Amino acid sequence: MDTAVRTPLEVFTMPQHLVVPLFQRPYVWEQDNQWVPLWQDVRRLVDLRLANPAASPTHFLGAVVLQSMPGQMGSLQSWSIIDGQQRLTTLQLLFDAAASVFEAAGVDQVTGQLEALTQNPIAFVQGEDVPLKLRHSNRDREAYDEIMLTDPPVAYPALNHASSLIPRAHQYFAEQIASWTCEAGDEMVAVRANALANALTQSLQIVVIGLRADENSQEIFETLNARGTPLTAADLIKNFVFQRLTAEGIDTHMAYRDLWPFDMKFWEKEISVGRYPISRSSLFLNQWLVSRVGEEIGPKSTFTRFKHYVEHEAGFPMATLLRSIKDQASQYQRWTERAADPHAELSVVEMCVYRSQAAEIEALKPVLLWLHEPGSEVSPGPRDKVVAMLESWFMRRALLRLSLGDMGRVVAELIGVHRRIADTDLVESIERSLTNLNAASTYWPGDEELRTALAADAAYRRFRRGRLRMFLEAVEDHYRGYTGSTPSATGTRVARVGLPIEHLMPQSWAQHWPVSNLAEEVERESHIHRFGNLTLLTATLNSAVSNGPWLGENGKRAKLERHDVLLMNRRIRELSVDGWSEKEIDHRTSDVADALIATWRIPEGHIGAVSTGPVAGLPETSTRELVASGLLPVGTVLRARYGQWADRKCEVLATGELLTDDGKKFSTPSGAGHHIRKGATNGWSFWELPDGRRLSALRTEYHETHRTKQEA
Repeated sequence: MDTAVRTPLEVFTMPQHLVVPLFQRPYVWEQDNQWVPLWQDVRRLVDLRLANPAASPTHFLGAVVLQSMPGQMGSLQSWSIIDGQQRLTTLQLLFDAAASVFEAAGVDQVTGQLEALTQNPIAFVQGEDVPLKLRHSNRDREAYDEIMLTDPPVAYPALNHASSLIPRAHQYFAEQIASWTCEAGDEMVAVRANALANALTQSLQIVVIGLRADENSQEIFETLNARGTPLTAADLIKNFVFQRLTAEGIDTHMAYRDLWPFDMKFWEKEISVGRYPISRSSLFLNQWLVSRVGEEIGPKSTFTRFKHYVEHEAGFPMATLLRSIKDQASQYQRWTERAADPHAELSVVEMCVYRSQAAEIEALKPVLLWLHEPGSEVSPGPRDKVVAMLESWFMRRALLRLSLGDMGRVVAELIGVHRRIADTDLVESIERSLTNLNAASTYWPGDEELRTALAADAAYRRFRRGRLRMFLEAVEDHYRGYTGSTPSATGTRVARVGLPIEHLMPQSWAQHWPVSNLAEEVERESHIHRFGNLTLLTATLNSAVSNGPWLGENGKRAKLERHDVLLMNRRIRELSVDGWSEKEIDHRTSDVADALIATWRIPEGHIGAVSTGPVAGLPETSTRELVASGLLPVGTVLRARYGQWADRKCEVLATGELLTDDGKKFSTPSGAGHHIRKGATNGWSFWELPDGRRLSALRTEYHETHRTKQEA
């Protein structure tokens, strides 16, 4: 490895090819964050040189990593750009933009100097190859070649790739240089051109890390970020994947073309997860990884956990793993695009995707990926039931505005516990896991709690519009026969076209809906934003109708009857023959609650109670007691739950001790877990029973049985 600080003149002067690998991310630098600061830095250097010709100011641009590419005898030296393609591409665009401006101004000497840094001499160009020194091999190739080979003056709007960031960067620099060069008058054009050329070629500094062809570039790449645009998890994973493919002897060009799915605008879109945006490709890879390892993984840990999974857990060549990733990414994209179609009749899974996105919830996606994993033995019936249960768990908590912060952890644990559960037992096992949740941060709310809370909830003020609209759409779908996950025999769901949300009793009610005293006014205000006073309309009412009286030929009720076709509004008209007041709002709020409860069902008999104390508050419980009670049979084989320890086992002995698979005995589950993990471990959560439940489930059952006997 050779490391040196070099100027652009030293980096670009030799005939060569600097190749952007096809698996590198596309050009992403933009005007506000990168082009403007770079031009300001260059201007500062030029101004210093013009003020003092003897000065030698410098500006550090960062580091690039180049790796030698073996070539044929007599061919140009080629370097693969491992890191730094954004800044090298931008410098080449800046040099060419300056050359085009100076050529138009007749400063031929400077034009020739700059062209020598972007194009190889004709003697080194073979056949029909282009002379450019920097070569893109990914999707930016056509846009880059077009702008760099177009003769000045450049008609930017007429370019085939005019919307690409690459020609836009070229145009930005050309406009800035032309304006700055000409503002001092014709006599100063040559002076400024020379000063700019000197600053570009000699005052900028780059740390160049040069690697031999046989050196490992991945470790260096992982520590570096492009200026101002940090590498995403998807960027890091992409480079790691193609490094592994190269080591496996796979044709990376073929693999990139046929197997890498993420270089499309669909995957580049940023998705808000909590308060932070993340590229959809990075989010998918995180969710896919959770679906495989059954562990909660923070966005910042996606790459390191992916790398560990590939190197120590997957058990497949990278080419095989990448095919699986591609298959599931394609399925994920189909779900997303199908869910975005407002008129499509969605499957249970697609509806879950739509509702999750409307509610801005991403934590269910790993379960969907797990249930649809290539080679999965989970059949459609159980799969849809599991999805419906999990959606109910999430949406009921969302309706109560309970914390969703622990949901990702629970989802990951559900996957980890149930990956080995048979298809025939999966629904019952997951149902048991969800109904056993009794912490305030994770429990599955029951019907009565939901009905009580919604009766007085100011829904319009409490929910974001997308989430509120989705809840009202679910109510309309219920009236159309869609109960739970069962589709209607006839008809279709309501179109998901962003229907307006309307207050039946208007927010500005004073003129046409008067009350006689303060108590009635307070009562009215408390009802305005409740579910029962909200509906969806197929078209927005004008303000005169919206705020007008309820009854009468031109009243709001008559307008609904003449112009609206939603079933929820038909029921409203039936309920409001004599008017619309707090009484009718309460009645309809109850109806809406019933519809939401029916949409997101719970198992029969489930109450959704929250425990007054944590299970961990029973320290005196031992495996010996469980064996003596018959709940934990002698010879039971327990498995470790977590990803990298998932193959470790222990056997229950007649003494209540646990015998690990390496022959060590322990009197407590935590002692056995500590031995396996080499660190503090809650053994009651670490070990799982053959049916997929945690060992702690038996501890709970043991104490519930004893409590019942004592009460009897």
